[in-house]
Amino acid sequence: MDPAALWAFLPLGYLTTILIETPILLLGLSARHSWRRRFFAGVWLTACTYPLVVLVFPLCFDPAEQWGLYLVVAETFAPVAECALFWMAFGEKTEWGRASMWRDFATIVVANLASFGVGELLHQVDVPFSW
Repeated sequence: MDPAALWAFLPLGYLTTILIETPILLLGLSARHSWRRRFFAGVWLTACTYPLVVLVFPLCFDPAEQWGLYLVVAETFAPVAECALFWMAFGEKTEWGRASMWRDFATIVVANLASFGVGELLHQVDVPFSW
């Protein structure tokens, strides 16, 4: 995989991802989080994981030859890391194991699945800006 192509793809892919994931986080994260925090999470969580998914993992698992392995690694890493980051930043000891914590984690996973689904669709129809 050409690193220059990965860097060229990064801004458009990041923007597309946050446009998909942020509305889901705005609507799905538990009520204990302000709208400002929910919006921040939509931009910040992807900013933390997306560079690894787009710039690092394709160099470890060539998507052209190992698409399935790349997807398993990248699409497992992103929601797990984002749940951990979200909990470290906004989790409260009193919320551990409660419905609000599980709702937040489920929402993060759903947001990632939605952006994954759109990305896969774009990949399958061979949109020029997808790999």
